[in-house]
Amino acid sequence: MHQLAITLKKKGYIITGSDDEIFEPAKTHLLSENLLPPKEGWFPDKVHVGLDAVILGMHAKQNNPELIKAQELGIKIYSFPEYIFKESILKKRVVVGGSHGKTTTTAMIMHILKFAGIDFDYLVGAKLAGFSESVRISDAKIIICEGDEYPASVIEKRPKFHFLNPHIAILTGIAWDHINVFPTFENYVEQFRIFINKIEPDGCLIYNQTDQVLRKLIEAQDESIKKIPYDIPQHTTKEGKTIVQLEGEQAELMIFGDHNLLNLHAAWHVCMELGISNSIFVEAIKSFRGASKRLELLAANETTNVYRDFAHAPSKVKATIDAVKKQFPQRKLIAVLELHTYSSLNGQFMGEYRHVMDRADQALVFYSAHALELKQMPPLLKEKIIEGFDKMDLVVINKKDDLIKWFASQSYENANLLLMSSGDYDGIDIATFANKILG
Repeated sequence: MHQLAITLKKKGYIITGSDDEIFEPAKTHLLSENLLPPKEGWFPDKVHVGLDAVILGMHAKQNNPELIKAQELGIKIYSFPEYIFKESILKKRVVVGGSHGKTTTTAMIMHILKFAGIDFDYLVGAKLAGFSESVRISDAKIIICEGDEYPASVIEKRPKFHFLNPHIAILTGIAWDHINVFPTFENYVEQFRIFINKIEPDGCLIYNQTDQVLRKLIEAQDESIKKIPYDIPQHTTKEGKTIVQLEGEQAELMIFGDHNLLNLHAAWHVCMELGISNSIFVEAIKSFRGASKRLELLAANETTNVYRDFAHAPSKVKATIDAVKKQFPQRKLIAVLELHTYSSLNGQFMGEYRHVMDRADQALVFYSAHALELKQMPPLLKEKIIEGFDKMDLVVINKKDDLIKWFASQSYENANLLLMSSGDYDGIDIATFANKILG
């Protein structure tokens, strides 16, 4: 939200905002643009009929006094994605949806367009090298959006990507997530069917044909849109390096893993649809380093790499572990997963993690009681986790101090350490910790 405020100010709009708590880096970013409110809290007296619109963050509550005042005054209220669509009605809209790989695929497309010198707007869910903001709204004729399936706001509970109406859409796959919002798998899949039906007439859908659920869903849709399937492109892996081949040209990549090769192929199809040449794509992709916290290399020496990844959903965990093991088959893989989201901390969901950590030579699952308390969830038994993962040698720890001791007890010679979490391991500075591990 703060990034949206900044980019709209740069476009020339008069912007004000408020929040009950403002954290870094948002506080510094807002201060630098003279947008930081003088006080934290809610001030309904600042909501008046002179406002053109109110943009409501997804975490705002129904009883928010500023929201109530705006409703009473009949001021137009937009959710984040509704407003993005309003600003992009006349643009060519590219939307990347799916249960996994959205951020990386979006980042790849952005990287290629920037390399090619094409002006574009964007919305992406991570910090990217070469981009100062995660949202840009200007007069550009193209916009690239990461399309999230989470609800747009407290008063507009449809998924965010239902509002973006793409001309070019990507679907990376379907793996049940957000069970607090979508209680059944069928209900979750339905959101993607609705998204497909919102593609503009004569639009294009680029989809991962290796995903059986997705393929079946798309085959059942009408033929009013162009459908382009993609798969893992031709490639070779040698001495920890991946080289991809595309239409007779090849590039040595700085990323790796089948899931990233799938993301790359999806991005390639989008760029072809946007008129970018294969040679430009191949040259540009060589310098793509990935998005923040997506197989991000935190530390390395001659025998050990330490990676951080946002993986938390079962499909993401499996894909990330498989990628590291395939890239470095001779090294021991130590995989550590923090359960942090509502779904991952739910005992009823634990069976979805069955066998996802099997390829790890040593596997540990960490969760904190504090996370359960914040989400007002019941205690989670270690035995339930081991049963769900169906890995009898799985180590389960739920205390920060015990986790630190476990890290210290491991041998990292000829090994890779993979840290997977959407949280922070109950306050551990992972970047500093990674360098400490390697001495």
